[in-house]
Amino acid sequence: MDRFLEGCEVVVTGAAGGLGPAVVEALRARGARCHTPSRRELDLTDEPAVSRYYAALPGLWASVQVAGGFLMAPLEATTLQAFEAQWRINAVTAFLAGREAARRIGQGARGGRIVHVGSRVALDPPAQKLAYAAAKAAVVAMTRSMAAELRPAGILVNAVLPDTIDTPANRAAMPGADVSGWTPPAAIAETIAWLASPANTTVTGALIPV
Repeated sequence: MDRFLEGCEVVVTGAAGGLGPAVVEALRARGARCHTPSRRELDLTDEPAVSRYYAALPGLWASVQVAGGFLMAPLEATTLQAFEAQWRINAVTAFLAGREAARRIGQGARGGRIVHVGSRVALDPPAQKLAYAAAKAAVVAMTRSMAAELRPAGILVNAVLPDTIDTPANRAAMPGADVSGWTPPAAIAETIAWLASPANTTVTGALIPV
């Protein structure tokens, strides 16, 4: 296996979720040293805490924002509290981690990579997923804006946009569903690992369906 991340320091938020473990495994298999803050260790919506966490990292090369949450509910049943919760767990976490990663990576001379995990619903929002789709749409917008701003510094920023991921939690939540079109976490992780690596020398601002 090509170890194109040999010696690279990489943060993975949401490493304990449905997709996170596969991302960490793919990165480590290619030589990365992964930093995986747990919820007990770091509240990703706490600005000072996120700033401190990233500031303490040695020689950061990349940050992969996997942390997020999902909500499906009819419009009339979606409370402001639920909407704001989706915003915080999806958009705020990506913003803070992405911003702090850019600051830390920008201290080096060789550039770096930032990868967000969005969702296909951000581009084609379905019924009963308003809060989730709005938050993930913000992640898409942040990805494009960050890519434009950070490219001169050699920092490439991209996002993967999964549809339904084939995880135990999703299978339990949707018993009887046709899982043939669901994407295995390992397949998504392969794409993320390449985007986060020095092997990716040109792709930035991309929204990649996986």
